[in-house]
Amino acid sequence: MEPKKHTLPELPYSYNALEPYVSQETMILHHDKHHLAYINNLNIALEKYPELFKKSAEELLMDLDGVPEEIRVTVKNNAGGHVNHTKFWQIMAPATGQKPEGKLLEAIESQFGSFTEFQAKFNDAGAKRFGSGWVWLVMTPLGQGSQEQAKLEILSTANQDNPMSDGYTLIMGNDVWEHAYYLQYKNVRADYLKAWWNVVNWSEVEKRFKI
Repeated sequence: MEPKKHTLPELPYSYNALEPYVSQETMILHHDKHHLAYINNLNIALEKYPELFKKSAEELLMDLDGVPEEIRVTVKNNAGGHVNHTKFWQIMAPATGQKPEGKLLEAIESQFGSFTEFQAKFNDAGAKRFGSGWVWLVMTPLGQGSQEQAKLEILSTANQDNPMSDGYTLIMGNDVWEHAYYLQYKNVRADYLKAWWNVVNWSEVEKRFKI
C-alpha cells in the first residue's frame, strides 16, 4: 500500500482575506511556494523510511531521536516548516480588532503585566531574532512529578525549529522569515510585527491555551 504522504493544507480563508496587513501576493508566495516546498522535501526524506509516514509531522518533531540520523536534520527542518506554517495559517483571520479574553487574557496579564506589555515583548523578541526564524508564545514544559505551575513564555527559534521538540506547548507564533513580509514591508520587520496583530485569530489561539 502506498504510504499516505504529507499534503499542503488549504488556507481557511481567501488569499486576500488578510489585506491590507498581509497582502495577497505574500500569501500566494508563502503558502503555495514556501510551505509546499517544505512538504515536498519532507516526503522525499521519509521515502527512505516509509514506516515514518505513519507518524504525523508533529509526532516526528516531538521525537526527533526516533528519526534515523541520516534524515534527522532534514526532517527537523522540513517537518518544522510544515507544522509551523500549518499552525500559522490557523491562528490568523480577517481583521476584526479583537483581543484575547477569559483565562488566556488573565494569564497574559499575570505573566507580562498587561496585554500591551505582552505585545511589546513579543514584538521585541521577533525583531531581535537574527536572520530567519519565529517568535512564539508557549507554555513551559514541566518535569515529571513537578509541582510547578505551567506558565506562558515568549521565545524565538531559528529557521524552522519548533518548540515542541523541546517539550513546549505552542499557543501562537509569528513567522519572521523575510518571505513572510518582505514583498510588503521591505526590510522593516518591526512594521510587519506591529501590523500582524490586526489579523490574529484569538478564538483559535484561546483553544490552544489549556491550563
